[in-house]
Amino acid sequence: MKVLDRTTIIKHKMVDQVLASRTKIYIILEFITGGELFDKIVHHGRLSEAEARRYFQQLIDGVDYCHSKGVYHRDLKPENLLLDSLGNLKISDFGLSALPPQGVSILRTTCGTPNYVAPEVLSHKGYDGAVADVWSCGVILYVLMAGYLPFDEIDLTTLYSKACF
Repeated sequence: MKVLDRTTIIKHKMVDQVLASRTKIYIILEFITGGELFDKIVHHGRLSEAEARRYFQQLIDGVDYCHSKGVYHRDLKPENLLLDSLGNLKISDFGLSALPPQGVSILRTTCGTPNYVAPEVLSHKGYDGAVADVWSCGVILYVLMAGYLPFDEIDLTTLYSKACF
C-alpha cells in the first residue's frame, strides 16, 4: 500500500482512481511474491533466449501501455521489474516517472540509473521520454541475454563516454 499526499493526486486529476481520507490517499497495489528480475539474473546469470524474450515482450508491452497514457518511467532497470507468482513481469517504482502536460514532448530533468540512462538524457538539451525508456529497455535486453551490463564503469565520466559513443 502506498500513502500519498491528497494535494498531489488532486493536482494530477486522479481523484476518481484512488481511495482517500481527508488528508491522505491510499493506493492498494498488487502483492508481488516473485521478487525482482534483478535477483533472478544475479542468481542464474544470463537467461535462455526464450525466457529473455518472454520477459522482454512483457516489458515492451507494459512500457507501450504507459507511453500510450502519456507516462514515461525514466528509471527502467531489472531492480524495478518484479515477478509475480506465475513469473509474469510487473513494472514498479514510478517515482521518477513523468506525466508531461498535453502537447509537451521534450523532457528536461536528468534522472535515472547511470547504467541504464539514455545518452540524450545526459545531454542537457531535452529528450523524448518514450525514446529514453526504449534505450533502457535495450540495456535490459542486453543484461537478460548476456548476464552483465553493456556499459559498466565505476567512474561516471567514463561510463557516460562509453554509453554516448
